[in-house]
Amino acid sequence: MTLKHLSTVLKLLAVLLAAATFLPLIPTNIGFVRSLDFPRLQIAVAFVACIVALLAMSRDALALTLSGTMLAALALQASHILPFTPLVATQAKAAETCDAGGRVSLVVLNVLQSNRDYAAALDVIERQSPDIVLLLETDAGWQSAMAPLRERYPNRVEQPQDNTYGLLFYSRLRLRDPTVRFLIQKDVPSLRTTIELPGGEAVTFHGLHPRPPGPAHSSAPRDAELVIVACEVARTKGPTIVAGDLNDVAWSRTNQIFQNVSGLLDPRQGRGLFSTFHAQYPFARWPLDHVFFSEHFLLADMQRLGYVGSDHFPISVSLCRAPRAPMLQDAPEASREDHRDAREAVEAVR
Repeated sequence: MTLKHLSTVLKLLAVLLAAATFLPLIPTNIGFVRSLDFPRLQIAVAFVACIVALLAMSRDALALTLSGTMLAALALQASHILPFTPLVATQAKAAETCDAGGRVSLVVLNVLQSNRDYAAALDVIERQSPDIVLLLETDAGWQSAMAPLRERYPNRVEQPQDNTYGLLFYSRLRLRDPTVRFLIQKDVPSLRTTIELPGGEAVTFHGLHPRPPGPAHSSAPRDAELVIVACEVARTKGPTIVAGDLNDVAWSRTNQIFQNVSGLLDPRQGRGLFSTFHAQYPFARWPLDHVFFSEHFLLADMQRLGYVGSDHFPISVSLCRAPRAPMLQDAPEASREDHRDAREAVEAVR
């Protein structure tokens, strides 16, 4: 390939990368467009390489124009990623000490239904020994294999399904009114329950795994499910945890609406991406598995755990219920635009 041909290829790549950056600005539920929210970090890295290579080969008017466009697009990508780096202040503040009565720990793992390395999942749960465990993409095989957890976790909700949307929930803490719900789609369950902390205080817990957007799937069901839960959280206002594989990245507009309407904190902000998917491809990872919590909690610990045979890494979070917590951190607040977009998200599936 000649330098001229390579320059042409780079110019075409620049156009494609710019399109992938600016298309998600369009307010649409088209799955392909919404999926472009995911690889922002990868696109940003590609921009840097493309700008350097293009300017090294060509300085004509088109190359300079495309380089300027790519710089603007790179700045836009960076603005989405920056809040999830240690370069900004943390949104959820750290707990220096924690009373045992207010501490709660959880592990969230999308097991990958076809993955049959049950021992690896059991091992990571045993080593972390969390108070609650949420397993997603679990079928009858996973339900049977997780039977050893029942002795240590006497309270449980099991909804195995063979369509990659089953869930298993185990808790050593007491549960009140655990309910499996189908908020938007009749084959996609979610969990709502009240958990009693060791000190007796009640916490509302939501476990979610909405269907992802894609070429054949609109983002509307996912967006609506997240908005419905956000509105419920806003109405209840008490200590709340929302966790799961949300099939949405931390920096998306839908995620921003979810946070602003619910008022929940994201422990990633100011700490790092903690990218959980894809576990097998380091060059193609983004944060899909989340644990959000209300301002009633401080963050005691957060870790992305090791490989367990799934396409997702497990994520572990420990929280501390602290009376002073609301004074130390600012909960997100919804604007009129957020409320309008939330209403439109729900109306899109009705």
